[in-house]
Amino acid sequence: MKTYGPIILAIILFAGLVSFVRYKSDSRKKEQVEKIENERVRAQEKIDAENRSAFSRLKTKADSALAYCKAKGLNTQYCCLIDFSIHSGKKRFFVWDFKKDTIKYSSLCCHGYGQKSTQSKPIFSNVEGSYCSSLGKYKTGAHSYSNWGINVHYKLHGLDKTNSNAFKRWVVLHSHTPISESEIYPNHLPLGWSQGCPVINDNIMRKIDVMLRETKKPVLLWIYN
Repeated sequence: MKTYGPIILAIILFAGLVSFVRYKSDSRKKEQVEKIENERVRAQEKIDAENRSAFSRLKTKADSALAYCKAKGLNTQYCCLIDFSIHSGKKRFFVWDFKKDTIKYSSLCCHGYGQKSTQSKPIFSNVEGSYCSSLGKYKTGAHSYSNWGINVHYKLHGLDKTNSNAFKRWVVLHSHTPISESEIYPNHLPLGWSQGCPVINDNIMRKIDVMLRETKKPVLLWIYN
């Protein structure tokens, strides 16, 4: 009679080894999944914190803008805020709704390519022919034809020493069709789509055109860094 004990033992040992290998493999996969998930959570938390900080900065600016609009007799329904400290691949043009105390519209926005401006760092100037963006407060003026985007632009009148030449520099608010509606970060907007004008995407420009046509008072547009 044959003895099957050693064979059975070998089978049991082999099955145990297979189970152990599978257990270790599953454990490693679980650890990898947990690591990836933890990294995703940390990245999302960082993004959320950055968004809260950016919104807080915008809200502080909007509160100052409202006080300025009341003092200067400008529109107190909306204002336009442009934060050029934000990466050009992210939305940095905001229409702020004073009544709802929040963002109504937002868009990517080009800065001027003049002097030593780069995609990541604009240089600011109030000099004619500089092709640079100018910091400061503006009020919107007349609606007119544009060669770019939706063929609409709005004159801008500089209200500060840093942008007092805006009107004669032909610094206007307009759109440009290649500008994406969504953020393109970490890529930057190409340099060269603005000679100093705040340039936004077509869809938001259409909405702003409707909004500005309905307003009776000039709207504040504030560029800061």
